[in-house]
Amino acid sequence: MVTRHSGRVPLWQQLFYIIVGSAIVAFSFNGFLLPNYIAAGGVSGISTITEYLFNIEPAYVIWGVNVPVLLLAFFLIGKASAFRSVAGSLVLPFFVYLTRNIEPISEEVILASIFGGVGVGIGLGIVYLGDASTGGTSLIAQMIYKYSSLSLGASLAIIDGVIVLTAIIVFDVELGLFALIGLFMTSKSIDFVQTGFNRTKATLIVSGKHREVQQAIYEKVDRGVTRISAQGGFTEQDRPVLMCVVNQTEISKLKRTIKEADDEAFVIVMDSSEVLGRGFYQTT
Repeated sequence: MVTRHSGRVPLWQQLFYIIVGSAIVAFSFNGFLLPNYIAAGGVSGISTITEYLFNIEPAYVIWGVNVPVLLLAFFLIGKASAFRSVAGSLVLPFFVYLTRNIEPISEEVILASIFGGVGVGIGLGIVYLGDASTGGTSLIAQMIYKYSSLSLGASLAIIDGVIVLTAIIVFDVELGLFALIGLFMTSKSIDFVQTGFNRTKATLIVSGKHREVQQAIYEKVDRGVTRISAQGGFTEQDRPVLMCVVNQTEISKLKRTIKEADDEAFVIVMDSSEVLGRGFYQTT
C-alpha cells in the first residue's frame, strides 16, 4: 500500500526524505557513475566531466554550481521554488563528499549506467516525495521555462542533452550513449518511486445499455462507476459515458463483464499511473 500525503509535508519528514534521498544519490554516483565517467545529466554529470578534465573534487563543483543557481532562482522564479531546493542543494554535495572514497561497485560500464541511473532516480524520487529538490539543473530548467516558450520538460531535456553531448566530446561516443541509458533509468526510477508498482486502468464506456452495464460492473467486478453527461456527435442525442477505474489485474474481468452486458459497447481503456481515493490509495 502506497500512502500519499495531503497538504505540505512536515518539516522533519521533508528533511528525512532529503537526507535519505541525497545519500542514495551520492552513493550511486560515487559507486557507479563517476568511476566509469558516465555523465548522466544534471550537475553530477557536469562534475564528472570537470573531475576528468581538471581533477576537481565533484562535491565542490556541485556546491559551486548550486549556490549561484539558488541565488538566481530567488530573484528569477521566486522564493517558494528556491526555498524548496535550499536543503537538497547543500545536503547532496555533502554526501557526495562523504562517499568520495568508496570503492567502485562495478567497472562494467553497462551495469554501472543501469544501476547508477536506477540509484540516482530512486534517491531523487525520495527527495521529491518530501516536496523538495536538489536544485541544480532542475532550477535552471525552471528559469528557462519561465522566460521562454519552452516547456519545463523540454528545458530540462536540452540541458541534459548539452551535458551528454559534452561527455561525448570529452570522453567518447560510447560513454555518451551509456550516459543516455543512465538518464533513461533515472527518469523511470523517479516515476517508480512516485507511483509504485500499482498500475491502474481508467475505462470509458459508451453503451446504449448503460444501466445494465453499470449494474453488471457493480455486481461482478465490485467497482464504482461514474456517469458522465455526454452527447453523440452525429445523433446529437444525450448519451451518458461511464467511467470505471480498476487495478490492472481486474481489466480482463471488466472487459468480459461489459461485453456480456452489451456486446456493442464502445470501450476505451487508458493507463492511469496513480489513483487516490476509496478502494485505491488512501490519503493521510
